[in-house]
Amino acid sequence: MNLPTAPSADGVWLHLRPVPELTVVDAPCAPDEPACVVVQGGMVRWVGPVRALPPACAAIPRHDARGALATPGLVDCHTHLVYGGQRANEFAMRLAGATYEEVAKAGGGIVSSVKATREASEDELFALAAPRLQALLDEGVCAIEIKSGYGLALPHERKQLRVARRLGEALGVTVRTTFLGAHAFPPEYAGRSQAYTDLVCHEMLPALAAEGLVDAVDVFCERIAFTLAETEQVFQAAQKLGIPVKLHAEQLSDMGGAALAARYGALSCDHIEHLSADGLAAMKAAGTVAVLLPGAYYTLRDTHLPPITQLREAGVPMAVSTDHNPGTSPALSLLLMANMACTLFRLTVPEALAGITTHAARALGLQDSHGLIASGRPANFVLWPLREAAELAYWFGHKPACTIVRQGRIHGVLP
Repeated sequence: MNLPTAPSADGVWLHLRPVPELTVVDAPCAPDEPACVVVQGGMVRWVGPVRALPPACAAIPRHDARGALATPGLVDCHTHLVYGGQRANEFAMRLAGATYEEVAKAGGGIVSSVKATREASEDELFALAAPRLQALLDEGVCAIEIKSGYGLALPHERKQLRVARRLGEALGVTVRTTFLGAHAFPPEYAGRSQAYTDLVCHEMLPALAAEGLVDAVDVFCERIAFTLAETEQVFQAAQKLGIPVKLHAEQLSDMGGAALAARYGALSCDHIEHLSADGLAAMKAAGTVAVLLPGAYYTLRDTHLPPITQLREAGVPMAVSTDHNPGTSPALSLLLMANMACTLFRLTVPEALAGITTHAARALGLQDSHGLIASGRPANFVLWPLREAAELAYWFGHKPACTIVRQGRIHGVLP
């Protein structure tokens, strides 16, 4: 899949309304004052009021944004986008009363996706994942994380990560790849958890890192997955290779995973419905981002809320993501997740918007290039035909016809 090259975004983008909390200006700009963004060479070169546009920009082509609301490009910081098959049958099982753990013990869950992913070729996986990614891009996503974890064997984990890299190149989007070999135990290692953990640490991770396929390492630390000790072994292996870590932490129970991850300077701890006070304090000290995944919470019909008030009071940054996966969050709208974060988790609108931009970028280690509109950064921003920022979290089931500047190229509908 090779898309035609989108037109360059170079020029002066006039008459837009940037969200102040998500923008760094080069000259003071009043709240209702028309602003502009200068793009040259695919980079943002100046941001500020139209009246203060530098004279050096006089000859640069103009784009009239016609008063559109401007935000940074959205960042989806936790996805499992590459996989074979689907698991609608498990959705029906849960509706009939089965728990997440009961589905897993019955042979469903992650292992069922492993079978379908192993049976699919690299090209087949690419063909399945590309429309999913395109749906997210059409809504303004400019950077995304894609995990492995449905291969659970070196050739199949490699296949997933290669597809993730191909997707970024083919669709012109920043993709961060995360090795999640420690997602579940494959059937051939039933009852041999240490042997599989050793395989992840000593064979799979070093090989994939050597091939340049790993930007971060993740583990599913939970009663039905990897123990705290096994999780630490994976973290130690990543640390030796200089690769940052993150964690599926405290989703179903308090395993103490967040505190462990923070000790290893984790980029993020994700899910965290059962996060303890000790785990929260460790995350704060380490600067670890809390990634909220309301799609999984909703799909699993969970009732145990993440400790939002405590996270807010502690100043722990909260990101919001789709957690797109075939079993527990088949979501393809980051804006819907922002709405759910507000309605289910009680985030404020500014918190939700920071959660899908600034804090999400930080959760991927992309805080210097994504998540803000600011000079010196790649041109990744979105123009929305909306009157106020609250509408981004207010509407659901509706994708506004936005103009997306991604990697310095124009996508979507021009204003």
